[in-house]
Amino acid sequence: MLTTMRHLLLFISCVCLSPVKPALGSLPAPPSAPKKNVLFLVADDAGFEMGSYRKKVVQTPNLDALAKKSLIFNNLFASVSSCSPSRASILSGLPTHQNGMYGLHQSVHHFNSFDGIRSLPNLLRDHNIYSGIIGKKHVGPSEVYKFDYEATEETHSIMQVGRNITKMKLLVRDFLEKKPAEPFFLYVGFHDPHRCGHTHPEYGAFCQFFGNGETGMGHIPDWHPITYDPTQVEVPHFVQDSLSARRDIAAQYTTISRLDQGVGLVLKELENAGELNNTLVIYTSDNGIPFAGGRTNLYDSGIRLPMLMSSPFHTERHYQATYAMSSHLDLVPTVLDWFSVPYPTIDISQNQLLQPLTGKSLLPLLIKEPTDNGEAIFASHNHHEVTMYYPMRAVRTKHFKLIHNINYRMPFPIDQDLYISRSFQDILNCTREKKPIHWSKTLKTYYYRPEWEFFDLRKDAEELRNVAGKPAYKETMEDLKSKLLKWQEITKDPWICSPNGVFENSGTFKDNPACLPLDNLDF
Repeated sequence: MLTTMRHLLLFISCVCLSPVKPALGSLPAPPSAPKKNVLFLVADDAGFEMGSYRKKVVQTPNLDALAKKSLIFNNLFASVSSCSPSRASILSGLPTHQNGMYGLHQSVHHFNSFDGIRSLPNLLRDHNIYSGIIGKKHVGPSEVYKFDYEATEETHSIMQVGRNITKMKLLVRDFLEKKPAEPFFLYVGFHDPHRCGHTHPEYGAFCQFFGNGETGMGHIPDWHPITYDPTQVEVPHFVQDSLSARRDIAAQYTTISRLDQGVGLVLKELENAGELNNTLVIYTSDNGIPFAGGRTNLYDSGIRLPMLMSSPFHTERHYQATYAMSSHLDLVPTVLDWFSVPYPTIDISQNQLLQPLTGKSLLPLLIKEPTDNGEAIFASHNHHEVTMYYPMRAVRTKHFKLIHNINYRMPFPIDQDLYISRSFQDILNCTREKKPIHWSKTLKTYYYRPEWEFFDLRKDAEELRNVAGKPAYKETMEDLKSKLLKWQEITKDPWICSPNGVFENSGTFKDNPACLPLDNLDF
């Protein structure tokens, strides 16, 4: 196995790319084998703020009703903590460093997946499954992520197709009326509860005033706004407990309630069209909530997410929880398994092997909880905004978490909409004025991180005590390092030798890829 010890030339053995089948323990089809569809409901920067995850203040009756007909995931993780990279991973089944979507897709950031990536809609089209996307898409190129029906920010206002739940309802109805008789895959990308103080400050920090009927705010007919008292909200452990942060959370709650009502409208459209009882419904979010410690971090607060999976054909575990280690990288295999579609091993147009999937189908969890507790999930992060270069890799089991901060000599970057938020300005101002922050971290420890962070989650679920280097954890940490390195090899991670080596795999090194030492950490 490859290591990155300084002053040492080590070689990587080539990884064989064997065919990967998505159906790992597939479920038997129902006796009548009715037409089966899939509905993805993807929230934008949403966390566990919903009643079914034991939150008592925020009101989410529609998501809670869906949870009663779903398997509730308690160990579901994004493979990256940024919007476009996460959505690309959800739709391709490949981590960000393998699919090429290293950062945000829009505007000056301009990241795109590689041209040869085979995304879900393109794979399904080859098997006569009609695909549609409504709301936030935020990935490219368009040909790589080409849906048969599209109503996204590429041709509409994101405020209308991502936050106006009446407009979204009508678009879902239009999709269902226009679709052919064949099975369908519909992806609905809500823009709630993303911050909007950076782009649309006139609507409030989280666009909580957009469409509420007040002067200049417009009106969303199907939305019944719910406002929250900042003193009553539940503050996550990684957010400072201050009035500024509480006001942000209260605004966030309002847009979570709008998202929730939108989910109810979408499901009602499926029911009215007679499709709800033959559709696998999956609700999740792209990454953690947009507070310091959340989105763009590989701590659990940045990548551990809610997920509900509701199958009308498999009701054995409705309203039960699974603790199986699961990843967004498992969603493509799950959908392919649902439709009995194989994942191709060869790109005929390019006459080359396709990159294999490392995920697994989650459908067997609808029947039975696995007994194996040793499985790990992996995460890979490179950018958010184009200026935010801070590559990280992580591996997590049920009991331990290892994070490799590759760019650890630089301060951790802050994105634009977080920076201007009340909650982050509160941290900045209190630090400058040497006032108490009421936070689990300091600004200095948040910015400057060691190369390796290792957490014993049995004793430290909030990931506050780094035990890397402690003798008692040496063997376990080395084991996770080996697992992480192996995953980087399998997924052909270009950062595999960073930060103290250069990866060479062509020319002289074509048959023996190697990490060549930089001697750059001795100063």
